[in-house]
Amino acid sequence: MTLKTKSFLVALAMAPLLVNGAEVKVTVSNTERCQRQEVVEIDAQTVYAKLGVKTGTSLVVKNALEQEVDYQLTHDGKLLIDAAVRPQGNAVFTITTGKPQTMRTWVCGKQYPERVDDIAWENDRTAYRLYGPALQRSGERAFGIDVWVKNTPDLEVDKRYVTELSNHSRIVKLKEQGKDSEALAVEQATTYHYDHGYGLDCYKVGPTLGCGAPALLADNGQPILPYCYKDYEILDNGPLRFTVRLTYNPTSINGQEGVVEHRIISLDKGSNFCSMTVWYNGLRKTETLAAGVVLHPESLEDICLGRDFVAYADPTDNPTKQNFQIFVAALFPKGECNTTLIMNEKAENGYAGHAVGLHKLNPGEKYTYYFGSAWSKNDVRTFNEWKVRINEFLDGQNRPLSVVVE
Repeated sequence: MTLKTKSFLVALAMAPLLVNGAEVKVTVSNTERCQRQEVVEIDAQTVYAKLGVKTGTSLVVKNALEQEVDYQLTHDGKLLIDAAVRPQGNAVFTITTGKPQTMRTWVCGKQYPERVDDIAWENDRTAYRLYGPALQRSGERAFGIDVWVKNTPDLEVDKRYVTELSNHSRIVKLKEQGKDSEALAVEQATTYHYDHGYGLDCYKVGPTLGCGAPALLADNGQPILPYCYKDYEILDNGPLRFTVRLTYNPTSINGQEGVVEHRIISLDKGSNFCSMTVWYNGLRKTETLAAGVVLHPESLEDICLGRDFVAYADPTDNPTKQNFQIFVAALFPKGECNTTLIMNEKAENGYAGHAVGLHKLNPGEKYTYYFGSAWSKNDVRTFNEWKVRINEFLDGQNRPLSVVVE
């Protein structure tokens, strides 16, 4: 074998190693004078092209300390990385091919057919749920988005459903036997309507927008509240982002028959706010879209109407006994709305009205806004803190982190 032949064979053997050893550097830059902690998006196809491998190849992402960090590939071709960036600083990540370590799931959701088709999702800060077809068939009027508060980064929703539902029949049986005190003891120990040290469900939704649902306005200025979703598809399910697409039943909107509402809702790790994109098939003229939060008559002092947000300190379903607040908001980063109150003529069944942003929605238009919550027993202690959190989020939307891939 000649020296030239040997050299060729060595080069041929090394070629796969050189490709597999390719590295992509991602620099995330923060021009603001405040700390940023966000899930950033990178075009996944760009990363794979620079690595010289096919799309979908397993990746390893490391920070500047050579530690592996969690990442996610989304349904719409994004590579997500959870980035912490100091004020006016840069965070550098390296991406190579390989088998990643087991990643922690920070965000997830699913449908619960055993609980009238709820769709519930959560991240490390809070949890939400939407009501489904089975609940609509029961006749119960629950239209909006529910909030489940939590004060742990651990995923709690599935455990709460299992504990609640597995003990329900036992509680009913005890009550039928006249053992009310025993039934109450089991209920207090198992239901997700009590705080067992990790949070609970104490947000009052009913026939309202709840926390952040959209609704077109009728000609009389009142929201046309959509009932429960008809169909759904979960598009992303952790570890860093949850996304669900929802379709609603056809309805009549100001004389327009067969109008179908569509939503895409998404929640990231570490965020108090979900994104909501809403559009309507069959809409033939411009209508007013309202999005916001329900108000309760027990507490109408802590309402804030900003230029591009509405915020409220909700008193919970039992203010005098709970003695804490749930902070809720709807945010409109593009500012294409008017914030206002839509109050009921009289407060009925504990609902006084809504704080909303109003947007003129054209036929075929997709409109994106944000909604979210926090709990006074967790990471946002006061209403003033909540307004700071809102403004910082809006600032971040208007001045996003810069991401460079090389």
